[in-house]
This record gives sequence, structure tokens and C-alpha cells, in this order.
Amino acid sequence: MDESFIQTTDSTLTIKDWTKINPELVAGFTTKHGGTSHFPYKSNNFGLHVGDEGHNVITNRQQLADQLGFSLENWVCADQVHEDQIVKVSSVLTGSGVDDYNDSIKGTDGFYTNQKDILLTLCYADCVPVYFFAPNYHMIGIAHAGWKGTVKNISGKMVQLWDMMEKIPPSEIYVTIGPSINQCCYIVDDHVINEVDKVLEAVSFTTSPYEQISDGQYRLDLKSVNYLLLLHAGIQEDHLLTSNFCTSCDNDLFFSHRADQGKTGRMISYIGFYNQYK
Repeated sequence: MDESFIQTTDSTLTIKDWTKINPELVAGFTTKHGGTSHFPYKSNNFGLHVGDEGHNVITNRQQLADQLGFSLENWVCADQVHEDQIVKVSSVLTGSGVDDYNDSIKGTDGFYTNQKDILLTLCYADCVPVYFFAPNYHMIGIAHAGWKGTVKNISGKMVQLWDMMEKIPPSEIYVTIGPSINQCCYIVDDHVINEVDKVLEAVSFTTSPYEQISDGQYRLDLKSVNYLLLLHAGIQEDHLLTSNFCTSCDNDLFFSHRADQGKTGRMISYIGFYNQYK
């Protein structure tokens, strides 16, 4: 069983313990089940940029909005360019990218906010979703960490931003690393490993986050790289949870860019505060 997420419906997983800390919080991750899409098959696709019919995606988003009790007009979406830009979101940005990908917040792979009635969302099909929560400061955030965002340390940057800009010490931050492709299924080359080694130079670790399987080929554990970088940023180990779901192995539950050979839908991560407990 996964120690960090619980399957609450056929189409959603929820972070187990965070709503116990604050019942106004909603935080989770979708599966590929349910929905009205026919790309690449009947499924619950949330990506407007993958070749699906737009009206199917918007219908899927509306169904999730109804399920969560969180209006679509209060969602925020990004175009996700595998970089490390993080945007602090206010109500001015709500509705961005909800029904038109071109209206997504540009050049962005991370969001955070301390305002209620804003649902931060990002899309995935193997990359690592990283959730942030500082309950004593009413702050939440989320990051999209593919290998490029990971080696740019987008996870650590979120912690640093909260520390420097919001005066939230790392010891007050809880982090959950969500479902993504695991080391068993993620094979990369020397170029990627060289970038991983660079970002981990300042981090002491007892086990390598990758293993060589042949000349120039490695199995990489992206979750572990983010975990190590978050520890180095000051997150306490007992505040840091990691999902053991593999989006490739668990392809009956999730879309996977690798398992589906590039033609696939997208899950969506979400986190937000209700105005009041639903």
C-alpha cells in the first residue's frame, strides 16, 4: 500500500494526512479512470495539449470540479516548460488555462498561494508532482519536476522562496512527493546523469539515486533526487513523504509517457483551500 496517498474514488487519489491538519485543504492526484475522452482511449485526460478534443478535456475538468466542489473559474493552469519558474498566485490569475491552453501561465512549472478559493493545478504523465504545505502559515504549493526541473532544483527553490520571500522556515513545511515513474522503469543516458551529479554535488547521500545497467544507460530514481534535494533545503525527514506508485508499472491506473510510447493523456495534480470546509 502507498504510505502517502489513498484512493478516494475511481478517478482520484488524496494525500492521506494533510486534511487532518487542515480540513479546508484539498490535495490530490487523478487517475486515468472515468472521464469522457477518447484519446488515446476512453479515459480521464486533463491535458489540452496532447491531441485530445478540447471539449472532452474541459468536460473531464468540470467533472473533477464538481466532485471537489471547487469551481473551474478558480483553477490555475500552467504551460509547463520543464524549467524552474515558480509563480505566487492570487485571485487575479484564476481561470488561466482552464479552457484554452494558450491562456495558461507561461514558462511556469510551480505555483504557490496563501489565498482561499484558488486551486493550483499541473499536469503529468511520468514526471514528479511535489506538494508543499505550511499549515501554520496557511501556505500551499505544487511543482512539476521532470528530470530537467529536478536538476534545476525546482523543489528546493520552492522551499527557498518560502523562506526568503514569505518568512516560512523550512522546518515548518510539509512535502509529499506524488506518483511518478519509478527507477524500475526510467532509463536515461550519460547526459541526464551528468546533470544529476552536478545538482547533487552539495548533497551527502549514502545510496545513489541511479544504477548503471549498461554502457551509457542508467535507471534513475527521480523521486529520490527530489527527496535528497528537499532534505538539503531543510525539510525535516518526518515532514517528507514519498508515494510508491509508479506511473509506468501501474499503467492500469495512470497515463505514462514511456509505457504508452508518447501517445497518452495527462493526470492532474491539485491543491487548494476551500473558503470553508465542504
